[in-house]
Amino acid sequence: MATTIQGGFDRLRSNLEITDLQSTTVSIRQVNVRAAVERGLTVLDSFLAGSYARSTMIGPLKDADLDIVMVMDASYHAVNTPATLLAKVRDALKQTYPSTPSISPNGQAVTITFTDFKVDVVPAFYRQGGGYLIPNTNTGTWIPTDPTVHATVLTAANKAHNGDLAPLIKMMRAWNRANNLGFIGFYLELMTTDILTNIKISDFPSGMRYIFMHGQEKVKFKQRDPAGFNNEVNGLRTIPTVNDAVARFTTAYNIALKAEQLAQGGQIRQATDEWRKIFGDYFPAYG
Repeated sequence: MATTIQGGFDRLRSNLEITDLQSTTVSIRQVNVRAAVERGLTVLDSFLAGSYARSTMIGPLKDADLDIVMVMDASYHAVNTPATLLAKVRDALKQTYPSTPSISPNGQAVTITFTDFKVDVVPAFYRQGGGYLIPNTNTGTWIPTDPTVHATVLTAANKAHNGDLAPLIKMMRAWNRANNLGFIGFYLELMTTDILTNIKISDFPSGMRYIFMHGQEKVKFKQRDPAGFNNEVNGLRTIPTVNDAVARFTTAYNIALKAEQLAQGGQIRQATDEWRKIFGDYFPAYG
């Protein structure tokens, strides 16, 4: 519980962190998963990717996905389609995890559903000219990308904001999770970074209101993948239309604006209630 808006956002920020115990679990699990793939296939390199690598993953861990990129020997590329490569990775994992309830291909990865969290194993190949090629079983093609660039760009942007960008991205992810995961999390990261480029973050409440305000226009468009390759990142996950996406941002903006106005008028309890409409139980109740 909290009796000030600043205190509420401090608690929100804390509630979104992955705990030390969870970090230890992730560390052990990812080492074991990498070893399982390496026992069955020739792997040249492997590394963590996704929100965990970019320090934008939010708790609880049971609702999160850990991404591991496994760079495979080039010989697999010539003799496999995206689907058959994922099947090979799945089979390798099942040798180590025969009793795990679900190990299955999932678009660009093989997803292992453990009891505490999911792991997405993404097979990849080194790309001539830089970056990596990863499978897309939906289209039967190989997608050029570079998760290491994603992490580098986010780290630099966060540093430029004195460490305040990553917490705001996590808050956007919390809003998304509290509202049925309507958006792709990576898209929200790119959008938030885009909106706040060259903008000074004075505090988290006004930062959130500013993101929602400008997001009403930004969400109409895809975001450019900072890794290049002319890729664009679509924002919609379960939201059916762009108009619906805009409406979500408009609703959130109006609530954030009202919350700020209530706080400025000394109505902290009512302002807290408004912020809880955005973040759900991630944001502490007043008291």
